[in-house]
Amino acid sequence: MLTEQNNPLSQQLDQLSPLELVDLFNQEDSRTLDAIAAAREPLALAIEQTATALRQGGRLFYIGAGTSGRLGVLDAAECPPTFCTPPELVQGILAGGAAALIKSSEGLEDNPEDGENAIAHRHITVQDVVVGITAGGTTPYVHGALKAAKARGATTIFIACVPADQVTAPADIDIRLIVGPEILAGSTRLKAGTVTKMALNILSTGVMVQLGKVYGNRMVDVSVTNIKLRDRALRMICDLTELDRGAAATLLDASGQQVKVALLMHWRNWDQATAAAHLTRCQGQLRQALNTPNAEP
Repeated sequence: MLTEQNNPLSQQLDQLSPLELVDLFNQEDSRTLDAIAAAREPLALAIEQTATALRQGGRLFYIGAGTSGRLGVLDAAECPPTFCTPPELVQGILAGGAAALIKSSEGLEDNPEDGENAIAHRHITVQDVVVGITAGGTTPYVHGALKAAKARGATTIFIACVPADQVTAPADIDIRLIVGPEILAGSTRLKAGTVTKMALNILSTGVMVQLGKVYGNRMVDVSVTNIKLRDRALRMICDLTELDRGAAATLLDASGQQVKVALLMHWRNWDQATAAAHLTRCQGQLRQALNTPNAEP
């Protein structure tokens, strides 16, 4: 497999100085950008189909083992604070469960039945999207999960860092992130891990943009759960409305700590209940809510 091959540029890795090591990593990591560019069309299709599924009540699942699985869990965990999504909307499934997040359990990736059981346990349906992540493309746990998800009618997406002629995938959307052999042969937590994280960032953020979680380039559905996030919410309101910080704080509190509702209250001169109800009718899309004419309280 491509991910297991030796990299000719790092044959003398153990003889490099620290500065030479950094330069080589920088040179090799630049290949991740080309890999994302080459996968732009399947990534865009994955965003489109996932957003459609979530609008219709579906869920997004990442499933993997080792580094690939941990990256899926990380991306899923970051969605609720960033986009105020319920925890069940985007979920990460890791071979070995929560314990494998902090202690390597690589042997658990070899059983396809465990992947099938993970799909059954979460009651995957035709409405859901399942993303199988495996850098080397061969992980039996992931292939078992995708096979089970496909049998249930779910939309399936395959993410791997090997070309399709080395490993085929039983998935609706096939995303190949080709970064070449690792500096440390076979250590796919390096370039393969980096490019996978990039792809997941693009996928989840793109989906949330499609779902109306973003206005302009602002995360207007941010979950205001700590001092930093409240400060971010207040800065967004100040920037978008030209209110001073005190007035923005009053507006945010009146909105129930919901930035989109606060903005709609200010721009339409509505109370919280009216703004929230109108936003719901517009499926959470703030721009649509603003552009909808004659939306009476």
